[in-house]
Amino acid sequence: ANGKVGAVGFCWGGGLVNRFATKSAGLNAGVAYYGQQAPAADVPDIKAPLLLHYAGLDERINAGIDAYKKALEENGKTFEIFVYDGVNHAFNNDTSSARYDKKAADLAWGRTVEFFKKYLG
Repeated sequence: ANGKVGAVGFCWGGGLVNRFATKSAGLNAGVAYYGQQAPAADVPDIKAPLLLHYAGLDERINAGIDAYKKALEENGKTFEIFVYDGVNHAFNNDTSSARYDKKAADLAWGRTVEFFKKYLG
């Protein structure tokens, strides 16, 4: 361990990563998979770089992307957003044949690993 802290969450856990980033100055990198965005009013408190994965068919969660992106940009935050076209919420859950998309899951996970390597060492 090098003392750096990263957090990754899926679905409800993805939303927690976004919220945690607004509350923890000790977070060094956060990755949220199809998680609800943090309130725009809390974005100025984010210190950690964020990697945000969204499912293209997830209308409910995706409804908040534009406002969150705008708040992140306006506050000079470091972040990346990827929307995986044609996949459902929980596309990384390989226990759900109805939602799992191996191609999107593999791409997102590869991006996650690289993001953590970049920011956590």
